[in-house]
Amino acid sequence: MTRSRGPATAAFAAVAVLSLVVLFSPRGPSPASGLGHLDKVVHLTLFALLAATARWRFGPAPAVLLAVCAYAPLSELVQGLALPGRQADWYDGVADLTGVALGWLLVSRLLRAPDDRPRATASR
Repeated sequence: MTRSRGPATAAFAAVAVLSLVVLFSPRGPSPASGLGHLDKVVHLTLFALLAATARWRFGPAPAVLLAVCAYAPLSELVQGLALPGRQADWYDGVADLTGVALGWLLVSRLLRAPDDRPRATASR
């Protein structure tokens, strides 16, 4: 029996659109700029959601993981070179890739078939 990809497709599409808005909307000085590292939390969370939904939708294909990983530095490059009021930030890239790893690993663990999970062995 195959599972429907509809919910996974919808979730991935929604997060992909959200990432486009969050990462590529030009902006001026933000009142949130005084909130310390909140920006890094946003980056980590966004890329964790993106990786998690990509893993859920497309499976464990290495090319999918590579694509999500490549999107992180590319988004920073675009921010730094082409968007008014935005700048590239090395630490945003680190937060992005940390989010990718966390999201991918979490969903990989959750989607693992029950037969694939390690079994506890009884000690005698």
